[in-house]
Amino acid sequence: MHFETKAIHVGAQPDEATSSVAPPIHLSTTFERAADSTPLHGFTYVREGNPTQSRLESALAAIESGRHALAFGSGIGAAAAVLQALQPGAHVLLPDDSYYAMRVMAHDFFPKWQLTYDLVAMEDLDAVRRALKPETKLLWAESPSNPLMKVCDLASLARLAHDRGALFAVDGTFASPALQRPIELGADLVMHSTTKYLGGHSDVAGGAVVFANDALAEKVEHVRHILGATASPFNSWLVLRGIRTLAARMRVHSDNAMRVAQFLASHPQVEATHYPGLPSHPGHEIARKQMSAFGGMLSFRLREGREAAIAVVSKTKLFISATSLGGTESLIEHRASSEGPATTTPENLLRLSVGLEHPDDLVADLEQALS
Repeated sequence: MHFETKAIHVGAQPDEATSSVAPPIHLSTTFERAADSTPLHGFTYVREGNPTQSRLESALAAIESGRHALAFGSGIGAAAAVLQALQPGAHVLLPDDSYYAMRVMAHDFFPKWQLTYDLVAMEDLDAVRRALKPETKLLWAESPSNPLMKVCDLASLARLAHDRGALFAVDGTFASPALQRPIELGADLVMHSTTKYLGGHSDVAGGAVVFANDALAEKVEHVRHILGATASPFNSWLVLRGIRTLAARMRVHSDNAMRVAQFLASHPQVEATHYPGLPSHPGHEIARKQMSAFGGMLSFRLREGREAAIAVVSKTKLFISATSLGGTESLIEHRASSEGPATTTPENLLRLSVGLEHPDDLVADLEQALS
C-alpha cells in the first residue's frame, strides 16, 4: 500500500458504533470495568490509553513503517521518555546542530538521570566513529537538522550504531514520514514533534515515537505511563486528522521551499542558503537518496549580520514572525533570539517555515523585505 493511502485509511476506519466516516473523539478519562476490575473493552484510564490515541498510534506506526508507536503530549516529552528509558551510566551521542531544547535537556538533566553525552557533527561519519564509546547506548540523529539543515547519512549511522551495540534514533520532524522514513534505513526508533507537519495547522501540541522493536516500545511506554507525558484525546484526534492530508501538504511545502531557496541563493544580500534541495548543499546527494522531496524548512544568513537579519523579519508581510513550523502559513524567525542564552545558532541566520501560499507571493514578500 502506498504512503498516501496508508495516511488516509489506517486509524481512520468507520466507527463501529455509528458508522461515522470521520473518526470519533473519546474524551472520557476513565472507562467502566467489570466487578473484578477487568477492563470491559481494553481501556481503564486515560494516562494508560484511550481509543482515539490508539487510532493515532496505529496510523503513526503504519506511515513510519514501524511495529509500534506511542503518542505524547509534546515532542520534547517524547524524546525525554526515550532517554529516561536508558539504564544509568549510558552514554548518548547527540548532533552538534540539534534542536536547542535537546542540548538544554542534556546539560541540565542528564547528570540527574546518570547519563553522559557528547555532541558530534553527525554528517561526519569519521567523527561519529571516533566519538562512540563502549558505554554508548544511543546514537541520536536529526536530519535535516534544526536550524542549519545539515543532512546525515542515516543508513550509515544505523550501521555504526549497531556495530557498537547501540540503538539508533532519528528526530524526523523536519522531513515528516511523507518524505523520509528512517526505520526503512535501519533506525530503531523515530521521534516526531507532531505539533509540526503531522498536525499541520498550528493548532495542536503533541509528540510521538515510532519503534522498529516491540521490546524497546514497552520500556518507553512504561515511562510515559508512570511519568505522565500523555497525549490528550482531542489532540490525538487533531494529529490523526492532520495525517490524512500530510502527503498532499508536503508536496506543496517542498515545491514552495525550493522556489524560495532558489531565490535566496541568488540574492546579493544573502551570504548562505541552507536547503538540502539545492545542489550546492553539502548533503544534497545524500538527501536525494533518503528523501523523496526536500521539505518546507530552510534557513539563510545575511551578509550584513544580526541587525540586518532582524530588519528583514520586521519588514515581511506574509511571513509571520513566530516560532514553530509545519503549518499552512509561512513563518520567519531570528532563531538565535528565540533560542536564548543556550543558542549556538549564527546571529545572522533566519529560519523559514515555508507554507502553502502561492510561491510567487512568498518570493515577492522576501524580495521587498530584503530591499
